[in-house]
Amino acid sequence: MTYQDTLHWMFAQLPMYQKQGKTAFKKDLSNTLALAKHLQHPEHKFKSIHVAGTNGKGSTSHMLASVLQEAGYKVGLYTSPHLKDFRERIKINGVEVSKQFVMGFIKRNKSFLEAQGLSFFEMTVGVAFDYFAKQKVDIAIIEVGLGGRLDSTNIITPEVSVITNIGLDHTQFLGNTLPAIASEKGGIIKPNVPVIVGETQKETTPVFNTLAKQNNAAIVYADQEEIESYSSDLLGSYQSKNSRTVAKTIEVLQSKGYNISKEHLKKGLLQVVKNTKLLGRWQVLQEQPKVICDTAHNKEGLTYTMQQLLQESYHQLHIVFGVVSDKDLESIFSVLPKDARYYFCKPNVQRGMAILELQRQFLEKGFKGDTYNSVEEAYKAALQSSNDNDVIYIGGSTFVVAEIV
Repeated sequence: MTYQDTLHWMFAQLPMYQKQGKTAFKKDLSNTLALAKHLQHPEHKFKSIHVAGTNGKGSTSHMLASVLQEAGYKVGLYTSPHLKDFRERIKINGVEVSKQFVMGFIKRNKSFLEAQGLSFFEMTVGVAFDYFAKQKVDIAIIEVGLGGRLDSTNIITPEVSVITNIGLDHTQFLGNTLPAIASEKGGIIKPNVPVIVGETQKETTPVFNTLAKQNNAAIVYADQEEIESYSSDLLGSYQSKNSRTVAKTIEVLQSKGYNISKEHLKKGLLQVVKNTKLLGRWQVLQEQPKVICDTAHNKEGLTYTMQQLLQESYHQLHIVFGVVSDKDLESIFSVLPKDARYYFCKPNVQRGMAILELQRQFLEKGFKGDTYNSVEEAYKAALQSSNDNDVIYIGGSTFVVAEIV
């Protein structure tokens, strides 16, 4: 099979949460454990940092990778979802896994993958862990895909566990209260492994404290610590919370003997995009009119980005917006600006919400906007309707951003 044939097989034949939603979610780690055994337990062959959370886990993971790269380590980075190419999910020092490795992995293990009925995500975790083990990385940053306790990545024993924050997202899988979701994400807390929590929240702190105590795991809340403020090339005021979480995580690694200086931390945070090739986090695509895209897609994430957006100087705000079909729009209406002009579109995935349904719900809440047949068509319309002193924001879903960057 060619690389494209391999991807087609992975995407089309196996359930994938990003495309299908709830039907692809498995509340069990048995498949992942079976695959790990089949691969001779690659997760035991490299050190790791495990990163969970509702918002900020992707940015935090990339920041950590960048800092460790500046310190001279060979750093694996596993994140999801990808924007353009599957290989974005698996990198070493900012370089994507080769097409040949992906093809070879599937070819070698195809009969097992089919017989076991592995999901897309379970299989991808296997590719990443096998790659990091074979390439002998010094340490890998492993971002949780969904939740934590039952996530396929949760077979590692990391140097430190990181939980950025808790918000109401993926409630159909994780529970519909903050404590319930915290319990799922707190499932990455391991015996005697220190935990860094990015944000203190009264509803979730008791949950994390209990889990940490049960596991004899030292727990620290980064926002309660006196930490020097560091700048980052990841734009958006909300990144300051992530950089604090990263700084505290680096302190833990230093206590474990990692040679990471203050200069490494400072430079790493300033060169995240260069070192890791991260896309879609408050990414400015052009000026005059200024075009900004961001992958924030739930209430907490959109709250941060909308606050940042409203600090921009503009004559008119244009918002190109699309979501997936299971998105609870009621939860985000309150944080979206009503004086903007909206360009409603459907991302080109099976789960995309139909544009007429999206428009209907927005119009009922007093928003104004028209529908377009594609993300590209909506973006072109926004550009044609804008003056040099306007701002265009593109978002609502990772899949919308992926079609533009």
